[in-house]
Amino acid sequence: MIKENYKSGFVTLIGRPNVGKSTLMNQLIGQKIAITSSKPQTTRNRIQTVYTDDRGQIIFLDTPGIHKAKNKLGEYMVNVAERTMSEVDLILWLVEPTTYIGAGEQHIAEQLKRTKTPVFLVINKIDTVKKEEILSFIAAYKDICNFAQIIPVSALKGENTSTLMDQIYAYMPEGPQYYDEDTITDQPERQIVAELIREKALRLLDDEIPHGIAVSIDRMKERPENGSGSGMIDIDATIVCERDSHKGIIIGKGGSMLKRIGTDARKEIENLLDCKVNLQLWVKVKRDWRDSDFLIKNYGYNRDE
Repeated sequence: MIKENYKSGFVTLIGRPNVGKSTLMNQLIGQKIAITSSKPQTTRNRIQTVYTDDRGQIIFLDTPGIHKAKNKLGEYMVNVAERTMSEVDLILWLVEPTTYIGAGEQHIAEQLKRTKTPVFLVINKIDTVKKEEILSFIAAYKDICNFAQIIPVSALKGENTSTLMDQIYAYMPEGPQYYDEDTITDQPERQIVAELIREKALRLLDDEIPHGIAVSIDRMKERPENGSGSGMIDIDATIVCERDSHKGIIIGKGGSMLKRIGTDARKEIENLLDCKVNLQLWVKVKRDWRDSDFLIKNYGYNRDE
């Protein structure tokens, strides 16, 4: 049964890699679900998160950045992003604050011209520029596409995000509540845990290992609660890389880097699961896994196919 004046719908965030899609989604939801990193192409799957308040319910889809694919994983990521645009009620196109519109943006604009879905242009990272410059960015973009709204925001600082949310609701149809009020994401816990470990690895490792790592959760088991009522979860995970030289960098001298990755990841996983975690990490080499259909699927990048 649909409540009176209750709005609900699906919103996708698209844009080139590293424009802040995951940061914005985390900001709008109020919780960290998508991993963020200064390295592009961090998000590999379509991540679905749910925001519920008195006005209604919005399901956000954070997609991989649209870019020129270099391998099978890249092709999969681009296909997921482009397919999502036809399945939603509203598209948020995130761009950098600049007057230069490059080939990547032109490619996305061409895709958007073919869709009947309303499009908001969201100019992100306005905290990095002067306020008086923002009008020139709007002027540069306003005629590239038929935008329903153009809204400048800072996803990192939360600036103008409440205005964005108000406008999103204005464009949502009346509809049912798809998820329980306390649902935040449809991602399995194992997948979020794997992504948190991958985020810490991406943040701590040098640029020598750009995207060639995946994380698989080998075991995730809850221990019986002891007398004090505090349970613990044992997690065994493997970081997969493409080269022996990468394995050495990930492990670090005397295991120091792997220990740092594990310590940082464990803190966030404990916050997520709200209990103590015993995290054990290993590193394996799987050459050219990003060009193997079997391995891509094995590491969880085929859920929407």
